[in-house]
Amino acid sequence: MSVHPTGARTIAFTCAALVGFAGNSLLCRLALGQRAVDAATFTSVRLCAGALTLTLLADRGRAPSPTGRGGSWTAAIALFAYAAAFSFAYLRLSAGTGALILFGAVQATMIGWALRAGDRPRPLVWVGFGVALCGLVTLTLPGLSSPDPEGAGLMVLAGIAWGAYSLLGRSAANALAVTAQNFRRSLPLAAAASLVTLGHAHASLRGVALAAVSGSVASGVGYSFWYAALRGLSRTRAAIAQLAVPPLAAAGGVVLLGETVTPRLWAAGALILAGVGAAVWGPPARNPGTS
Repeated sequence: MSVHPTGARTIAFTCAALVGFAGNSLLCRLALGQRAVDAATFTSVRLCAGALTLTLLADRGRAPSPTGRGGSWTAAIALFAYAAAFSFAYLRLSAGTGALILFGAVQATMIGWALRAGDRPRPLVWVGFGVALCGLVTLTLPGLSSPDPEGAGLMVLAGIAWGAYSLLGRSAANALAVTAQNFRRSLPLAAAASLVTLGHAHASLRGVALAAVSGSVASGVGYSFWYAALRGLSRTRAAIAQLAVPPLAAAGGVVLLGETVTPRLWAAGALILAGVGAAVWGPPARNPGTS
């Protein structure tokens, strides 16, 4: 069965963005888990590198000027809140666990908003959501390998902020230009955070390099792909699709960071992938304006 060109582009953009999301978890954990850089500096370098890369790409692609209209301060605040909470959370969490908590919170935020806005997903989507939610519960139940509470709380905050940023980007006509503007507007917030935590600042060349790659490639380019993909996804499916990221991040953590895969993580990842498959491959929502 052939795929409509628009649908094929949405799938391609979505897959590229999800790989970028997983890459961010790995790069952040690689830098912060080994204390190669402090969390505030990582966030600042990441956002600066993303802004620079996106500005260059937008100019080269003859997108609207970064000094012109596009993006919003609301989106920039959401982007900064996500990036800062994400960095500080990864001081306490593994790559796979952090990604699971992050995208569980993203899902709850985006689906809650979708229901409020009138989306009416079909039963199979709800089944997928329930199965994926069970995966998150499996991970966070009290026990020997349950995540650090402070780290988990920060990652939930990051997930809520990212969910808001995704919702704000669904109407972006030019994903590249809008993402560039959002990154540029987040820079004063990142600078303020670095000043507040200046007494704890430290950075190695390796840590700065990892932050720059995270900002330029995994964040800047990846988020542009995501804003482009959002135009072809309903709010509910956009939320659920992102839950494919945690297993990717967990696998990368094992291969690249030497992290341990616990039975709890295996079970949570399997449930989440099953839920994502059921929700995303099911029939569209009843509200035609959101599919």
